[in-house]
Amino acid sequence: MAGILDGVDQRTQLVGENRLELLLFRLAGPQIYGINVFKVQEVIRCPQLTHVPNSNEVVKGIANMRGRTIPVLDLSLALKGKPTPVSEESYVIIADYNRTTQGFLVDSVERIVNMNWEEILAPPKGSGANSYMTAVTRVDDQLVEIIDVEKVLSEVVGVSETISDNVIEERQIESGATVLVADDSSVARRQIKGTLDQLGIDCTLVKDGQEALDVLQDWADEDPNIVKHLSMVISDVEMPNMDGYTLTTEIRRDSRLKDLYVILHTSLSGVFNQSMVEKVGADKFIAKFDADELAGAVLETVALQDAKRA
Repeated sequence: MAGILDGVDQRTQLVGENRLELLLFRLAGPQIYGINVFKVQEVIRCPQLTHVPNSNEVVKGIANMRGRTIPVLDLSLALKGKPTPVSEESYVIIADYNRTTQGFLVDSVERIVNMNWEEILAPPKGSGANSYMTAVTRVDDQLVEIIDVEKVLSEVVGVSETISDNVIEERQIESGATVLVADDSSVARRQIKGTLDQLGIDCTLVKDGQEALDVLQDWADEDPNIVKHLSMVISDVEMPNMDGYTLTTEIRRDSRLKDLYVILHTSLSGVFNQSMVEKVGADKFIAKFDADELAGAVLETVALQDAKRA
């Protein structure tokens, strides 16, 4: 796998162009899965793992890598499939998600493909609430499933979704604040909605950037002064049909929407995020998921807008 992730600087140029690169891999069985290359630090043969007593069965152990201790999760087992053998024949994908670094144990790694987000589609409607797919696509006439890793981590590691009392006590906002939330992960939508509910803020939920743009333009058709009624847009970056960077760019291009406050809220990690926020014209970047940080950013934004209106 040496060299499979070379050329990261070149791949960075894809961001903001509604394009991405997927690392394709397999678990137990013939199905192909994909993960955004920007989430991946490296791909290695499965190292020696140290078992962690009383850990979730999905956590196969921890690996010591370059002075770091990294948990390794059996991705197949997390998806309720057959366990992946811990052997030198298996691979570990080291990836950044939700402020943490972890390894995903997989059976084999295929290659990297360059795609347009328009080719990344929402899962079939019949996939159900228990599905671990966040999107699907086709490569060489083969179905590729993109896993909702946020759901996996939520089930295996757990994330606190309760806002600290001091954050709620400090809020001083007027009633009537409303937010548009765009995220393809059902878990992420639930987490964001739960945070806004605790703050007493209404929200509208959509599943991708194109749907968000359609909703915003429909609202603007009904009322050109949409900025006076919509407090902000909170958008994921990785979404089918249209990513969050492109959504932000389209918002800035529309004279009716250009003054909307846009927060990019994503599991993507890396220093390139801040430069991309500036490039596309977003107002803030927040890494997923910290209920207090998200709540603080929302309260600060709503308070500023209330002050402007006053």
